[in-house]
Amino acid sequence: MTSRAAANPALVVALEDAAGAIAKARRATVADRYAANSFAVEWRALTALEPIVVEWRELATHALEPNVFYEPAFLLAAAQVFGRDAGAVLVWSGGEPRHLLGLFPARIEQHRYGLKLPVLVGLTHPYGPLGVPLVDREAAEQVIAAFFAHLAADAALPGLALLQFLPEDGPFAAALAPILRRARMPAADFNRHQRALLAPSGERSFYLERRLGRHQQKELRRKWRRLAETGAVLIAAATESAAVGRALDDFFALEAGGWKGRAGTAIADHEQLRCFIAAAVRNLAAEGKAAINRIMVDGRAIAAAIVLRSGRCAWFWKIAYDEAFARYSPGVMLTVELTHELLDDPGVTRADSCATANHAMIDHLWRERVPLCDRLIAVRPQPPFALVRTLEALRAAAIAQAKSIRGRFRR
Repeated sequence: MTSRAAANPALVVALEDAAGAIAKARRATVADRYAANSFAVEWRALTALEPIVVEWRELATHALEPNVFYEPAFLLAAAQVFGRDAGAVLVWSGGEPRHLLGLFPARIEQHRYGLKLPVLVGLTHPYGPLGVPLVDREAAEQVIAAFFAHLAADAALPGLALLQFLPEDGPFAAALAPILRRARMPAADFNRHQRALLAPSGERSFYLERRLGRHQQKELRRKWRRLAETGAVLIAAATESAAVGRALDDFFALEAGGWKGRAGTAIADHEQLRCFIAAAVRNLAAEGKAAINRIMVDGRAIAAAIVLRSGRCAWFWKIAYDEAFARYSPGVMLTVELTHELLDDPGVTRADSCATANHAMIDHLWRERVPLCDRLIAVRPQPPFALVRTLEALRAAAIAQAKSIRGRFRR
């Protein structure tokens, strides 16, 4: 399914307006890289993206908003578990040589509401909690407009798009808003929530001290002293691919030894999941984009945290600890140490906690927030948007109720 970016008049106007505005602002060298208003757009299965990895990596380095979960090192590994029926809309420059300018991973859900009402749903999953597409920052509005123009023109693709776990503000949201307005595409937001973010402005030196307070700092120091009485304590960071692989085994063992192991949801209990996580983390580590921090006591890990990076952003992806040491709060200890490390790194401007909203631990340590939502967008006039919006609202309410019931049973 390949087309030139052309669609209904409103979308064409939006595309041309965006192209004109950005073409004037770009440097001449960038303008020569691809035509300002010429794109080739296609839908391709995730399992068929291996041949474009070089172009894909280049796009990730020029992305308007980084998303490590949509980079090839992670997404190709995840596709084996969560993306066998998924694909991506690819936006290419129209000239030669071609450059990949946009990647919108998604799956087509034919019966999302129990009706034959297909929706293009942005690809997210429990291990990939961010759905902002990769878009070339030098032509963001053009590329986003070309994506919607392709959806409108290709009858084989749905006329409804649901971008999940999309930041409500930031560069991508700022580029998307004028396109929706000019093209008069109706949109609605669902599942709105905020999760903890580390993005201090100004002085970073005393960030945690201001956040924790004297009593909590004193208590943490006391726990470190008590932990040291149990054995030789070491804080270790694995960054090289081989070392990350060994540290990952520690993480798997710690997680399996805790409540997730008892509930049967630990990664180690599911071979496909374990293979995906191992491949994704090792692949990212080979590119300098993954690290595992651990607290060791007499050479044995009692806590481990996985951090992923892309550009100047980091993701505090996973953490596990040995419940036999729960009295020392090793999870909090490691999080505090990791926070210091991130604050001391001038190459990191923000770190996403990847946590649920109102998380009991991280919300008290990281005071900034990233607002997220699932944004439903109608690209074509049919079916009536009011109907679809109601159906999505009912679906979201049912899921929220199911999660609440499950939480009560767990407690």
